[in-house]
Amino acid sequence: MANFDFSMSSLAYAWGKPEAVAGFRSCPEDFCVDEELPFTPDGDGDHALIRVRKRGCNTDWVARLLLRFSGVRSQDVGYAGLKDRHAVATQWFSVDLSQQPEPDWHELESDELKILEVHRHRRKLRRGVLRGNRFRLTLRNVEGDVDQLESKLHLIMASGVPNYFGEQRFGRGFQNLMKAEHLLKGKAGKKPGRHKKGIYYSAARSWIFNQVLSERINRQCWDKAMSGDVMMLDGSASVFTLDEVDEEIRRRVQEMDIHPTGPLCGEGIEPVKGECAELENAICDQYRDWVDGLAAARVKSARRSLRLMPVNLEWKFTNDQNLVLSFFLPKGSYATSVIRELVVCR
Repeated sequence: MANFDFSMSSLAYAWGKPEAVAGFRSCPEDFCVDEELPFTPDGDGDHALIRVRKRGCNTDWVARLLLRFSGVRSQDVGYAGLKDRHAVATQWFSVDLSQQPEPDWHELESDELKILEVHRHRRKLRRGVLRGNRFRLTLRNVEGDVDQLESKLHLIMASGVPNYFGEQRFGRGFQNLMKAEHLLKGKAGKKPGRHKKGIYYSAARSWIFNQVLSERINRQCWDKAMSGDVMMLDGSASVFTLDEVDEEIRRRVQEMDIHPTGPLCGEGIEPVKGECAELENAICDQYRDWVDGLAAARVKSARRSLRLMPVNLEWKFTNDQNLVLSFFLPKGSYATSVIRELVVCR
């Protein structure tokens, strides 16, 4: 195993390492998340589009339950994204009933699962096809300076947080990264299946992205444009490369119209140039086996915003020393990236 420090605590903080501590996820109700789709159900079609509320169970468990109950094939059940087990989450699933009669979905209900809506739809729900997630998080027994926490919350509301991939991306005990190390160096032994490969590849390039972002925080340029930077339009995957940073670019960055990006390594020529390319290459060289392995595996390279803006961020301190947060995040981002800037979780 390469001598890498697999820990989230090694990553830099944008607004200083938190001094406050709090309990988190002492019960599923501390982490409430509602999934939002980018479309409305068609109202007709072969697929049942089902919105559920689950408590203390993961997405795969619900998918298997729907599969067994409806009698369809595994490929006939779809969902947009994974939701944490230790949470209360609403989530959408699709079930292709073109060869089956529609069952009474409410027969599935239990203490862990409630059926909220059922609609007909023309297409299978595919991974990644979601607008984002709305969160309501409770931090319990907060110990720390409330005024300092308020100041950080105002900073986050105005300027965002680093768009780190969360710890869950890397597996328990960072097992996904260890598997990626073996796979990308050709030492995996029995080759994993396609799905597992995708998990390991994603973990590896997510980790490299986090390292680039951490270095830019250390250099105080994670939320500023650099010469040769690749900028992303807010709310879009559209990117463009900067030759120089002028006042117009600085204004657009400050107004959250565009954001600097970091690499999701893979096959293809990176569009960064100059000073930004030097920074990214220095980090990527530390993981050269991974970078070359991802390219050889034909994983397509991409860019990801370095900055994450919680939308409609609100908070409330309760009389029992709890802090309740609510906000919306676009798909692919992590609520834990917001939490880590505020408190150390115990």
